[in-house]
Amino acid sequence: MSEERCAMQVRVTGLVQGVAFRAWTRREAEAMGLTGWVRNEADGSVAVLLAGEKASVDRMLHALRDGPASARVTGIHVQPAEPPTEAGFRILR
Repeated sequence: MSEERCAMQVRVTGLVQGVAFRAWTRREAEAMGLTGWVRNEADGSVAVLLAGEKASVDRMLHALRDGPASARVTGIHVQPAEPPTEAGFRILR
């Protein structure tokens, strides 16, 4: 039986830019076998697209609530999304 797969679009707010949040997100997502991307937004938030096994996506969503040690996450908004068309997990500029 194969694991249920899903994709989620996430917006993380707080002190999340200039604190290595994107690099941390890529490392964590790759370690969990997820695909997608992470990018800084003009409003100071970070956008993330996560896709993979539901259990792994859920673990990553939990990790994003804390972020790396230097970050201060104040909010996280999650909504269903279409999975990425490219393999791997990328940092977008």
